[in-house]
Parts: sequence; C-alpha cells; structure tokens
Amino acid sequence: SLCGVVHEKMRSDVRNGDVFIFIGSSRKLMKLLHAEDGGMVMYVKRLEAGRFKLPEYDENTQSYQMEWRDLVVMVEGIQESPDQRLRRLRAQRREYVV
Repeated sequence: SLCGVVHEKMRSDVRNGDVFIFIGSSRKLMKLLHAEDGGMVMYVKRLEAGRFKLPEYDENTQSYQMEWRDLVVMVEGIQESPDQRLRRLRAQRREYVV
C-alpha cells in the first residue's frame, strides 16, 4: 500500500499533514495521498496527453520538495511555457462556448 511506502521507504508518517505524491514511471499517472480527520484521501489523475513535470530533486532531503501552489499547477497541468498555456486556455474556452 502507499501508506506502507510512506512508512517503510520514506520513514515518514502519512498522518503528519503532508501530501505524498506518487508519479508512475511513464509520468502520466499521479496519486496524491493525504490524511484528514475522517480518514485517508487519495486523489488520482491520469493524463490523456503529455506528462507530469517533476520538480527539482533535493539531495539533502532525498525527496522532491514543493510548495502547495506548485502542486496545484502540476495537478492542473499548467505548463510554464506561455505558448503551451495559451493553447490550453484556447482549448478550454472552446469547451465552454455554447
């Protein structure tokens, strides 16, 4: 289980308030694991096109550290390139135009 990975491999407690991010080797599937008061929450996102961009690896902590806003940008699939961002926004506008 992913809770076991957090405990055994990462030497951390899934209940510490952090969000644990697991990305498949193809970088098309992402699972987020987080503990809330009522229990565990898992969010899964599979990309139809493209790949998730990994943040910088921190050798000191042996992990990928990121801010909450960076996680939101990553989950939403927002690209840093203005050209790609513009194409995505145009596609979204077409979906909502009636």
